[in-house]
Amino acid sequence: MPYEITIGIPVYNVEKYIRLTLDSALAQTFESIEFLILDDCGTDMSMDIVRQYQQTHPRGKDIRIVRQPQNGGLGQARNRIISEAKGKYLYHLDADDSIAPGTIELLYSHAKEIDADIVYGSYEMIDEYNGQRTSTLFRYPKMTFLKEHEFANHVYSKYGFLQAQTWNFLIKRDIYMKNGIRHKPVNFWEDFSTTIDLPTYVTRAVLLPDITYFYYCRHGSLSNFGKRDHIDKAEIQRTIDAMRPVKLDCNRVKEKPYFYKWMYKVMITHFYMASTILKEEKAITPPFTKHEIRDVMRSPLSLGEVLRLKGWRRLNFGLYLLGVLPPTLSVSLIRLLSKNKSLRRMGQFAGQSAG
Repeated sequence: MPYEITIGIPVYNVEKYIRLTLDSALAQTFESIEFLILDDCGTDMSMDIVRQYQQTHPRGKDIRIVRQPQNGGLGQARNRIISEAKGKYLYHLDADDSIAPGTIELLYSHAKEIDADIVYGSYEMIDEYNGQRTSTLFRYPKMTFLKEHEFANHVYSKYGFLQAQTWNFLIKRDIYMKNGIRHKPVNFWEDFSTTIDLPTYVTRAVLLPDITYFYYCRHGSLSNFGKRDHIDKAEIQRTIDAMRPVKLDCNRVKEKPYFYKWMYKVMITHFYMASTILKEEKAITPPFTKHEIRDVMRSPLSLGEVLRLKGWRRLNFGLYLLGVLPPTLSVSLIRLLSKNKSLRRMGQFAGQSAG
């Protein structure tokens, strides 16, 4: 059966939350939706709940379950969804979040209006920690982009302007398929390479101020290193390793007019990773060495290339230095700079990935 939209939901040990997610997805006012559930081989009752919905819900016939051969993590789950989706447009929804009833109809109507490659909704972040619940709105201005490089130039101009997650936007599936865009096989920041790459492949885009997605941050979640009592060094190292190819891919965008902005965003995100390691160093075992932390900041550019950038040379040069200074000095500067309020705000936004 052909569908206009696929909502892709990766499911792994979310039995406490999956009903909320499914109820919100199945309540969509738009009709032509495939609900693609990716079974990532969890150990709880999550998939039993999904199958119950498949058998009893009025839209159950539109629920399709695809099972991974083994647990592969969120990045691989998203990739399988991209490959399996039957819809012309794809929308990622995490299995512990929810969406407004008119989300798909709203995003689709704007996509069809200008034949957009991608349409973003705004979102609410709901933080649940130690019995406390706080809410923050991340609302975009209404904007439409139609010219080549216009969207990329704008989103790279201000760090944190665009979300660091691959949920809550409707995108033509062909954007992924034709350009070979895929997520890294990690559980944290698996969205980083994808979200930083997407604007380079998109021309026609829409940003909407409407709150369409509700993103829940919970204690112990992989989406937040900073609220966990113990962090395995290997987990962070896998994330660093997954981020590294983004830096090495810089040749693909070197001739773009926005390259110096792209480079800054890539390196300031690595700065946030290094800052996070220092902030959570007491929880990380075994510990990172100063050499390892310094090397997170290694730039893919030479000093000459940094000095020849078309703009933001001082900003990029400062980040370049953090990767070549002696480790003790570099780590001291990272620790000091991470206390800067504006840099900390950048980092907080960067860390809101893998919801």
